[in-house]
This record gives sequence, C-alpha cells and structure tokens, in this order.
Amino acid sequence: MDDFTRKFNAVEEKDQQIHFILTSVYEALKQKGYDPINQIVGYILSEDPTYITNHNGARSLICKIDRDELLQILVENYLDL
Repeated sequence: MDDFTRKFNAVEEKDQQIHFILTSVYEALKQKGYDPINQIVGYILSEDPTYITNHNGARSLICKIDRDELLQILVENYLDL
C-alpha cells in the first residue's frame, strides 16, 4: 500500500474529457462526409443536436458537454491561457 497522497486535478480531468468528446465527434462527422467544423459551430450557436450525427454515438457525447463550458474552454485554448 502506498503511503503518499495522490493529487487529483478535476479541471484537468474535465479538459481531457471534453477533448476526447470533441475529437470523437469530429471524427464521426468526418467519417459521415460532413464538414466537422461547420457542424460543430452550428451546434454551438444553436444548441440543436441535429447538427451532430448519431454515428458512433457522437450526438449523445456532445450533449454531455455544457455549451457555455465548451465555449469557455475553446476560447481559453485559442488564446493559450
């Protein structure tokens, strides 16, 4: 048994989960012949899940992410914050 304390970073874990979901959704859209960026932007702007294909469970995955949180993370990553 380990005698040391493990640190858990919930923010980093959440970022990794969102990264996984976005890349999975991107790949599913690409596989179905859609323009993934346009479809994801359409979803973000409208919050209409029909912009996202059901292929590989992409629609249910994207619905697990809070849209405001997704926008915040995208802006932070774009600005390298």
